[in-house]
Amino acid sequence: MTSRLALHPLNAAEAAAIEASGPESPSAAHWAPGYPDDGDRRAAGRFLRTCASVGYPGPFGAFEIRRRADGLAIGGAGFHGAPDSEGRLTIGYGLIASARGVGYAAEALGALLSFARSRGVSSVKGDADLDNVASHRVMTSAGMRLVAVDDRLRHYRVDWRDTPSPGPRSE
Repeated sequence: MTSRLALHPLNAAEAAAIEASGPESPSAAHWAPGYPDDGDRRAAGRFLRTCASVGYPGPFGAFEIRRRADGLAIGGAGFHGAPDSEGRLTIGYGLIASARGVGYAAEALGALLSFARSRGVSSVKGDADLDNVASHRVMTSAGMRLVAVDDRLRHYRVDWRDTPSPGPRSE
């Protein structure tokens, strides 16, 4: 939860509704116009494949991004499965076109990075198409750094191996 957003953890039935995503879906009542888009459907499918192959990933699954003001889903974000044996995760996010440009992506990404760090994750990586400058800015503003560029993508990562997780301060 952030000041403007609720990050709703998806279950398999909700992900299946997003993947199938027709206006007749029972979930459509809380979807903003344009949601889900192709990226949301692909992410829901990836989440369902993860559930089928290794089981529900617990808190490291997929989330629907909902505006708190009206409760409507405007995008998705989440982890591509549970942390690996070294505590590393991959993250992704996306918003419908009408919800872009007002800081929602940075807000959602920041919340998920904080969530991951508070649960002992050592590193989170993400990527964006070379021409997706807005997403590059989102990851950078959330504390991720550019670590590689290939012919299609810019790759970002944040590491917390050497930095203690924020916790209560002792006075």
